[in-house]
Amino acid sequence: MFSRVLLQQELQFNWIMRGVFGLGITLVVLSQSGFSAESVKRSSGDVVRKLIRNSCIDCHNDETTEGGLNLKRVDWKLDDPQVRLRWVQIHDRIAADEMPPEASDLPQADRQTLVNQLSHAILNADTREVRTEGRGPMRRLTRHEYEQNLRDLLKLPHLDIKDMLPADRERYHCNKVAEVLDISRIQMEAYLNATATALRQAVASGLKPRQPEHHRLPATRMFQTANTFGEREAMFYAKHSQMVPLTGADLARIRKENKHDPEMELAIFRSASWPYYGYPDVFKAVEPGTYRLRFSARAVRQLPDFSLRPARDSIPMNFRARKRSGPDVSGDVRATREILDIQPQVAEYETTIQLKKNETFEYSLLGLPVPRAINPPNAPLYYDFPPMPEGGHGGIAFQWLEVTGPIDSAEWPPSSHIQLFADLPIRQANRSALTVELVSAQPEQDAVRLLRRFIHLAQRQPTSDDVIKVYERLVLSELSHGTPLAEALLSGYSAFLCSGQYLYLPETQSDSPHRHYAIASRLSHFLGNTRPDSELMSHAAQGELLDPGILQHETDRLLKAASSENFVTNFTDYWLSLKEIRRDEPDVRLYPEYRFDDYLIESMAAETRTFFKDMLQNNQPITVLVDSDYAFINDRLSRHYDLEPVSGSRLRRVALPASGSYGGVLTQAAMMKVTANGTTTSPVLRGAWIMERIMGDPAPPPPVSVPAVEPDIRGATTIREQLARHTKDPACAACHARFDPVGFALENFDIMGAWRQRYRSLGSGVKITGIDRAGHAFSYRVAGPIDASGQLRDGRGFRDIRELKQILASDPRQLARNLIHQLTVYATGTPVRFSDRPTVESILDQCSENGYRTRDLLQTFIQSPIFLGTDLRSPVTQNSE
Repeated sequence: MFSRVLLQQELQFNWIMRGVFGLGITLVVLSQSGFSAESVKRSSGDVVRKLIRNSCIDCHNDETTEGGLNLKRVDWKLDDPQVRLRWVQIHDRIAADEMPPEASDLPQADRQTLVNQLSHAILNADTREVRTEGRGPMRRLTRHEYEQNLRDLLKLPHLDIKDMLPADRERYHCNKVAEVLDISRIQMEAYLNATATALRQAVASGLKPRQPEHHRLPATRMFQTANTFGEREAMFYAKHSQMVPLTGADLARIRKENKHDPEMELAIFRSASWPYYGYPDVFKAVEPGTYRLRFSARAVRQLPDFSLRPARDSIPMNFRARKRSGPDVSGDVRATREILDIQPQVAEYETTIQLKKNETFEYSLLGLPVPRAINPPNAPLYYDFPPMPEGGHGGIAFQWLEVTGPIDSAEWPPSSHIQLFADLPIRQANRSALTVELVSAQPEQDAVRLLRRFIHLAQRQPTSDDVIKVYERLVLSELSHGTPLAEALLSGYSAFLCSGQYLYLPETQSDSPHRHYAIASRLSHFLGNTRPDSELMSHAAQGELLDPGILQHETDRLLKAASSENFVTNFTDYWLSLKEIRRDEPDVRLYPEYRFDDYLIESMAAETRTFFKDMLQNNQPITVLVDSDYAFINDRLSRHYDLEPVSGSRLRRVALPASGSYGGVLTQAAMMKVTANGTTTSPVLRGAWIMERIMGDPAPPPPVSVPAVEPDIRGATTIREQLARHTKDPACAACHARFDPVGFALENFDIMGAWRQRYRSLGSGVKITGIDRAGHAFSYRVAGPIDASGQLRDGRGFRDIRELKQILASDPRQLARNLIHQLTVYATGTPVRFSDRPTVESILDQCSENGYRTRDLLQTFIQSPIFLGTDLRSPVTQNSE
């Protein structure tokens, strides 16, 4: 075991050498010197002083601080980042005709003069700071990136250590913002522990591959019990398509005597929502690793006489890893990513699952009902299955299942071990916590050789010899204290992997000797959430990544690579809030049809990710964010959107009806869900979200003293009526005019994005009753009709979402500008600065002729100074203070 104290000492030394700590920026600036006439005169002349005094001071002074702004107390020292950010806000409000709000208070010519003067001063100050200090601080890897870096470095594709690390803080709807990705002593301890876990998993588990166990389970061994929650309708055994009424005693006898009928089937008709434990009665993973599951099954329908008929369509399913703990699940439950569409004809299927020690797996049928609990007085609790729909209950009948594993690499030692110790021989460990130890006649020489080799494999830019010697001292010190060679090397490897050089990404500054390596790392972590591969590193070593052709080729290559799924998932998780897709459970009092419908929720998120991926791969115009004539749907989404039915869980592109309201990200179900609370929809929340995330026009934060408007689920008043009262205050009206109209246009979409014409309530309206998909009786009321019309701030009106889409799509440049802003903070860790704005407009100019297409925008952004780094040698206009 290596010395943790010695390792931390060396790490502290390494941190000092690397100089990785950056400072954040606060946004609130007040100064006693204030915006005096003299300071304006020194900075921008009498014209600005006069315009500010005549048009702004009356509303923003010591007595009247509208919007919390007192211009007499705001300094003009633009070299101070805090002061400059405050003036950027002022500049933007004036440029947007919001300050002063009345055009007569500031004639257009004077407004333009003031904007130009402020812009010139702010731009020069911000550019000076970028040239002297860089565009932003160095950024720490997120825990997702760190895990993926180790997966690729150590060749452990299923490594799972991110949950051992503290959650990353967010800002600007992104988890990659440099100023909040700090590091503390507690975090460093977590990184050391997670890294040690990863390195030990990479070491060979023995002198040869583990011998996989093979289990073939007949149907009567595939389920823990003779029945499950929901009784016979939820699950039973069948033979010749007819139920066999096995009791628990019957099943125990069959298993004891090992007399299993090969013609028996296990038929399951429910989803895996709680309470459920549908796992085999005998299997448990004795070792962690990859297990192959092979089985025979068919999709069926259960008829009222408990007979089976072929299903009319496929039924999707996957498997979930879990502990053998009965219905009360302990520990994590992890579903396989692969969804299998079981067909009505008997067929064989195969997949793999990652299991931890002592885990098993359960069958997870997707989109099927869940039984409801009934607790009658003076009687035991039981679970009732929902009434049978026309045509019967859908389900899957299994004939047998084979489990094989753990499956180790055919080559031994495995590639993960080779990454650590090359071809050094191994033997059974005698004095180590590892299962094997290294055989070496010259341990000191081998230690230095292997350490340098590993650093060369792990580094994302060249490491100086002086720094390498720090790690050499650590490893050799471990050896001198009697630590086995393998563990001593792991100490050095862990130190390097927890160093500033590895945990942080450098800025792509033009005066850096390692600029091309920094560009390679930025590109790979942008488009793959991971380290540069060998091809990208080769271009960096040759100094070729400023060649536009090579950079474009590498960008296209990475977008086609499997790692681009990491980009699509992480980027949409934060920009479009998909990580919150499960945040609010649907209120089953009002929306009983959504009870326990995990398959719908998973399909909703997958639709948005697939749509965005298509935008990149097929270079779709940016306007498809708000409207398109196609969508990506599967069987569940086709029903949800009331489209022509399709078969199977695979998302595929379909044409949308010309008269429909769907199309584009704007009206996708996932967007409607993350902007609702599970019970009601709010035009305020939806409108503000759309204007900020899609249109790039965020609203100012609401006053603390003003309560939120909560829709009335009793149906007594509509949300439009409530907001009309709320916005009688002119201060409220001006702000709500920015987003309420957009939110009203989306009111035809319920909390999960299905189309509706009227609101639902629990109070007034026409009563609707029935039985939901879990067998629960429901009763809600259909209340007043929905009015989706509105008028934007500029006076343009619309009658419904279709007309609003036309208005929003008419400004593709703003849609594209917002995407560039989102890509900037995600790729560089720093949001668009004032001095970046001319570059952003240049990117848009270059992409305008081709209609602002998505991949064009991304490619042009990557070729820009924002991504590649500013030339620090360029002159900058000096602004006198």
